[in-house]
Amino acid sequence: MKKKKEGMREVFFKELFKLAKKNKKIMLLSADIGAQCHDDFRKKLKNQYINAGVAEQNMIGVAAGLAMAGKIVYVYSITPFVTMRCYEQIRVDLCGMNLPVAIVSIGAGLDYSTLGFTHHGTEDLTLMKALPGMAVYSPCDNTMAKMLVNETYKGKTPQYVRLDRRGFPLIYEKEKDIDFQQGFSHLKKGKDLYIISTGRMLLNALDAAKRLPLDCGVIDLFRVKPFNKDNLELILKKVKYVASLEEHFTDGGIGSSVSGLLAGLKHRPLFKPIGLNNQFCRSYGSRKYLQNICGLDAESVAKNILNWISNNG
Repeated sequence: MKKKKEGMREVFFKELFKLAKKNKKIMLLSADIGAQCHDDFRKKLKNQYINAGVAEQNMIGVAAGLAMAGKIVYVYSITPFVTMRCYEQIRVDLCGMNLPVAIVSIGAGLDYSTLGFTHHGTEDLTLMKALPGMAVYSPCDNTMAKMLVNETYKGKTPQYVRLDRRGFPLIYEKEKDIDFQQGFSHLKKGKDLYIISTGRMLLNALDAAKRLPLDCGVIDLFRVKPFNKDNLELILKKVKYVASLEEHFTDGGIGSSVSGLLAGLKHRPLFKPIGLNNQFCRSYGSRKYLQNICGLDAESVAKNILNWISNNG
């Protein structure tokens, strides 16, 4: 894997700007977030950019109206503000009307590590998964973030995309390795155990898999909803152990989706959800530091899985 300096946010909005120059129906709404990656919209596509101010609820209402008028709308803000603060408006104005508005959030998981739990994105997957008709995407690198622009552009329903501020080592070198119809990628095959992860935590999952004295596979669940239950079932039913790993509360996150799948299997593997155990992270510091104290670093994850397997024979 080679490093990429640009963050997911920069890659996503750079690609959206290229598309918006060709299609004047594309609109970008922001809730008073001064991201430099929006400068091209502000300066060169003034009629396609609206700063709604610190008024996320109103921003969703405006987005709904624009979508009903035939516009292709993207709304953007920090994860908890663009999901929780305006949840009723998303539910009623977007999902209730089945409008193809793309909600783009920044600050997945513990990304805003120095700003405290008010800025952490640790409940958003639970909230967005619960909404009828909402598609939910959680990219792990810049290759996928860039591709999600065209994917959301073609979308016919409300959509949610959770982005990270930073760029990480690429998981996918080529776009052809990503299949949005499949909704997940079989990154590493395993015979004993599978770790299912999403977003930034894919790097930790791959690292943890190397540390385990087991034949451990890794799956990237990048389309959290719709959940490809049937195809995942074909893979997971062949192993004895399955773990999920997410920088999110385990209640309602991808672990809940996986446990629901496994519960329906006649011969189901043992399952271990790993994430934030329904408790706010009240510490401050680097993201690496927060992951360490929350037991989400690769070494802690590997030890957690080994202890769990040892206790279960």
